[in-house]
Amino acid sequence: MTKYTDIGVETHGHVGLIEIRKPPLNFFDVALINQIADALEEFDNNIEIRASVLAAQGKAFCAGANFGDPARQEQEERAKSDPASNLPINHLYVQAVRIFRNKKPIVAAIHGAAIGGGLGLAVSADFRVACPEARFSANFTKLGFHPGFGLTATLPELIGKNNAELMFYTSRRVTGEEAYRWGLANVLVPQDQVRAEAMKLAQEIAECSPLGLVSTRATMRADLADRVLAATNHELVEQTKLRATEDFKEGVKATAERRVANFKGR
Repeated sequence: MTKYTDIGVETHGHVGLIEIRKPPLNFFDVALINQIADALEEFDNNIEIRASVLAAQGKAFCAGANFGDPARQEQEERAKSDPASNLPINHLYVQAVRIFRNKKPIVAAIHGAAIGGGLGLAVSADFRVACPEARFSANFTKLGFHPGFGLTATLPELIGKNNAELMFYTSRRVTGEEAYRWGLANVLVPQDQVRAEAMKLAQEIAECSPLGLVSTRATMRADLADRVLAATNHELVEQTKLRATEDFKEGVKATAERRVANFKGR
C-alpha cells in the first residue's frame, strides 16, 4: 500500500477507511486531494473492498483551502500578473475529478465543519453521516470568490437548485439538523457516534454483491465525473477573474479577522 503523509488508510473487512490527518482544521492542498484520490484508486483495485469511509481527525472535517497560508498568499499575488500561476489550483481540480471517478460507494463522516472546498469534498461522497454540531458552508461569496470543487454541479443535484442558491448567495453555515432536513446529510447522530455510524452504513453496503454495487453505482452516477470536470473548468475561469479583485483580498482579510467584509465591487 502507498505511503501517505496527510491521510491514514485502513481496511476493516470489506470496508476501507480514509482518515484526513491535518488537524485541527484539515485545510486541503493538492497533495491531500491527490492522496485521497490515490487511496480510493487502491480501494477500487482491491477486490476485497466494497465501500469506503472518509473521515477526519481534529475539530473540522475539512475547512477547505487555507487562504491565510503565506505560501497561498504568495501564489495569489503571482496570479494577478501571471495567469499560468493558477496551475496549482487547476491541478487540485484535476485531482478532485479523480475522486469522482472512483468506482465504489463512499460514506463521509462529518463530525465538524465542511467549508468551501471541504464541502465539495463532503459532497463527492455518496452519503454523509453528520451530527448537530456539523456545519456545512459554501462560503465563497463571503470571500469575494466563486464556488469551486465542482459544487455548482453537485450541490444543486443533491439539495435542489434553490437551496444550493441559498447556500451560495448567503455563504451561511448550515447546521447538521438543517442539512439532514435538506438531504445534505443522510444520517444524523450524536457527534461521538458519527464515525461508528458511517462505518455501520458502509458495512451494510459492503454486504451486497461487489459486482452489483459497482454496476449499479456506475449507472446512478453516469456522467457525474464529466459534469464535475466541466464545472471545475468553468469555476476556475471565474475564480481566476475574481482572485485579481480588491474584494477578494478584502474577503480573505475579513474572514481571517472574523468581521463583516467592506466590499466595494471592484
